[in-house]
Amino acid sequence: MQIVPRSAAERLRRLLASFPVALVYGPRQCGKSTLVRTLFPNWTHIDLERPADASLLDADLEGFFERHPRRVAIDEAQRLPAVFPVLRHMIDRAPGKGRFLLTGSASPGLLASVSESLAGRVGLLELTPFRCAELAGMAQGKDRWFWGGYPPALARRGARARAEWLDAYVSTFLERDLPALGVRLPVRRLRTLWTMLTHVHGNILNVADLARSLGVSSHTVGHDLDVLEATFMIRRLPPFHANVQKRLTKSPKLYIRDTGLLHFLAGLRAPAELGTWPRRGASFEGLVIEELAGWAAERFVRPGIFFWRTQAGAEVDLLIVDGRRIYPVEMKLGASLDPRSLAGLRQCMADLSLKRGFVVTTGEERRGVGKAIEILPWRELARGKVEIG
Repeated sequence: MQIVPRSAAERLRRLLASFPVALVYGPRQCGKSTLVRTLFPNWTHIDLERPADASLLDADLEGFFERHPRRVAIDEAQRLPAVFPVLRHMIDRAPGKGRFLLTGSASPGLLASVSESLAGRVGLLELTPFRCAELAGMAQGKDRWFWGGYPPALARRGARARAEWLDAYVSTFLERDLPALGVRLPVRRLRTLWTMLTHVHGNILNVADLARSLGVSSHTVGHDLDVLEATFMIRRLPPFHANVQKRLTKSPKLYIRDTGLLHFLAGLRAPAELGTWPRRGASFEGLVIEELAGWAAERFVRPGIFFWRTQAGAEVDLLIVDGRRIYPVEMKLGASLDPRSLAGLRQCMADLSLKRGFVVTTGEERRGVGKAIEILPWRELARGKVEIG
């Protein structure tokens, strides 16, 4: 598979122009190392998953940075927490922008360690698997919905080879990656829970129901979900609360972030099976949410991502919050819309005093519904040709 230009590249350059250190974090195999090595081939690259590289830093961490005071990239930095205070010392002794690059798969303490040791000195960039817009015009783009965005999966040819990669990814994640991050949970229970989540993808999360089905406590399931979320496998989309006189839902909605993993864990093995899958609409909803979350992260400073729902049942799938600006977005599988299907969006806009709303559909035509609501075709959004705002 050819090297795909990442939309995060420009943001990473900006972070290095503003901070001494940049941390690129995200799930395993999403392309962090490829991004860093492609953009900065002449830097010194250290991979802490290679025993030789790990031993080099372990032997004399401070001495290494004395010899390499700048232009050093360290992969999987969470494997050596001692690196963070040493970097702080180096930076404070000789300030300068763009000196160090770190990558890391999530661990419960990674961002906490970085924030504590390198506060004010580090810029953070979450890298996801390929977004649809990044694959626009490429052969892999047409398969992105079903197979997800992990580069190694899309690099394989044929449904069997891709399914085998996803199977190996799940097994390796549970059996090797989590223990390497210091997380020790029963593999069978976590895989069963992960599979169960395919049935609640796109729904309000009910931890008690999951706990009863697994025969464990709600606390145990809550901890398992924390781990899956910290490692970017799931998204718990929080409800939006505003000072309005309505009773709003308090529980989050749950999504498996990568649609390839969602479909594989749900038992789907070929794209044709998606057409008759009962959860197809929820899959499309999650796909659009991840695409727009990535889009918002590139354009806004710390955007908020929420859904909106009253206890009476009025709902909007996604709210993108940029400071005081709010963009409500509905997702509809299909092209036809009726007044009832837009009732939740109109209610949300009225309650929050919003002037514009958006509906993403699988139709072909971009059009308006009155002056306030715009219909956006998913195909154009996936090509990066449609802006919200």
